[in-house]
Amino acid sequence: MISRLMFPERRQFPGAPGQLAATGSALRRRSGFSLIEALIALSITALAGSVLLLSVDSSLQTTMDAVQATIADGLAQQTLDEMLTKRYTESGVDPITGALGATAWELLGAGTSRFNDVDDYTGYVTQPLKGFYGESPGTGDDQGGLRLANFRLRNDYCQNWRQRVDVYFVDALDHTVRSSTATAFRAIEVNIEWIDANGAVHRLANRKRIITYVPYSP
Repeated sequence: MISRLMFPERRQFPGAPGQLAATGSALRRRSGFSLIEALIALSITALAGSVLLLSVDSSLQTTMDAVQATIADGLAQQTLDEMLTKRYTESGVDPITGALGATAWELLGAGTSRFNDVDDYTGYVTQPLKGFYGESPGTGDDQGGLRLANFRLRNDYCQNWRQRVDVYFVDALDHTVRSSTATAFRAIEVNIEWIDANGAVHRLANRKRIITYVPYSP
């Protein structure tokens, strides 16, 4: 009785030792991935990565487009504000029947520095964009010189941008209709466009204002 308690009998398990070893090996073989399963997993990962990269690229492009549109709108508004500080027409010229457009002397100036009335901007086109003194946008100090180098916009940033300004008569009763004859109302319109590598034109910003002549009455 004592010997049986101290040295219990070994319990016998069904199956031969060889069968147990074979079962353990099968379990070990089933614990990994097969080649086909690994290839499927890699394919799914690659597909998911491609979709993610396309999403990031689309988001970056949308952000860049928004930045360009904001800058272009600011440049268009700046030109419009500049025009509104000018006289309605040249001194001594009839404000209704006077011809629209700049003189040869005014066109020879740097940028728009010689434009002194609104109609001088008629048909004004510049590519790349130029500031008031003919400098690249974001580089001038508003006095004809250049700002400090660290505060300048890259000279080539607006290389493929174009500015078109037009001044034309509009119908006296409907200012949305362009008039073929002179009226007391003019539209001034500023367009900022981007020209891609294929020559296609994309409008980035448009600003328009209707102005009229009010005779001076002392």
